[in-house]
Amino acid sequence: MSTATRLRPLRAALAALALTLPLAACSTEAEMRAVDPAAAGDPAAAVSSDAAPRPVPEGRVTTNGLVTLLDDGGGPELCLGPVAESYPPQCGGPAVDGFDFGDVGAERASGVTWGSYALIGTYDGTTFTVTDSTPAALYDPMAAPPVDGLDAACSTPGGSGAGRTSPEDLDATLAAASALPGYATSWLSGDTINVAVTEDAAGAEATLRQTWDGGLCVTTVERTDADLTAINTELQAALGDQLLTSGSTAPDTLDAHVVFDDGSIQDWADATYGAGLVRVTSALVPAG
Repeated sequence: MSTATRLRPLRAALAALALTLPLAACSTEAEMRAVDPAAAGDPAAAVSSDAAPRPVPEGRVTTNGLVTLLDDGGGPELCLGPVAESYPPQCGGPAVDGFDFGDVGAERASGVTWGSYALIGTYDGTTFTVTDSTPAALYDPMAAPPVDGLDAACSTPGGSGAGRTSPEDLDATLAAASALPGYATSWLSGDTINVAVTEDAAGAEATLRQTWDGGLCVTTVERTDADLTAINTELQAALGDQLLTSGSTAPDTLDAHVVFDDGSIQDWADATYGAGLVRVTSALVPAG
C-alpha cells in the first residue's frame, strides 16, 4: 500500500477542529467521574432503549500500551485521551486507585506529578483500580504495525506532470475541491491528488483540471464531508465522556476511540448509523 497523506482544505479543517477541541480539552474531575443517572436508580433520568450503551468490563483490563497518569493534587487520573503538550502536561480521565508513582518513571513540576505507564487492573465505569503497573523505562512494547495511508483512488491518475504542479497550484486545487458540489474529502498519494465527491465525478475532474496538471483521481462515495461532520456531532453527544476522540480518516467512515467497549458500542453504532460507518476502538482491553 502506498504512503498517502490525507488533506483537509481550510474550510473543512476548521470545521473538524471545532468538533475535535471539546474532546481534546481536559475535563474536570467531576465531569470525568460523573455517574450515569439511570444506573443510580433515578427513573426520571433513565435513558431510552436506543441510547448508547455504557459497558463496564467484568474482569481485569489493560491499557493498550503506555498511557499518562497525572496527579495535580486531587489524586491520580488515567489519561486515555489527548494530553496537552505543556509543562507540566494537562489531561484528565477516570480516577485511579491503588497506585503509587514511586521513584521510577515519575516527573514532578509546579505541584503536578505525572508519568507514562502500562497498567493492568479493574474498571467500574468511574475508577480504575491498579493491580499491576510498568513504567515506560521498564516497558517492552510490541512492534506496532506500520500505519499506511490511503491508496490512490484510481489506477491511472493521468496528467502531464508538467505545467501547473507547484505548491501554489496544489493549494488552489484543494480549495477548488472543497467547493465542489457533494465534496467528501481529499488526500495525497505520492504526487497524486485524490478527491471524493458524491455526485458528478466527471464535472469535478474538469473543474480541478483548470488548476492542476499533475496526477488526479476523482472518485464517488456515499457521504459528503458535511454528512460526516453532522454524524460526528451526534456521536459526541450520544457517547459523552465515553468518547475520547473521533474523526474521519477515510471516505464514508468515522473512527471513534472510547474508554471501553465490549462490542456493544460497536453494535449500537452499526444499528444507529449503518454497518461499518463508525469504527469503534477501545482504550482498555481485556487482560490476557
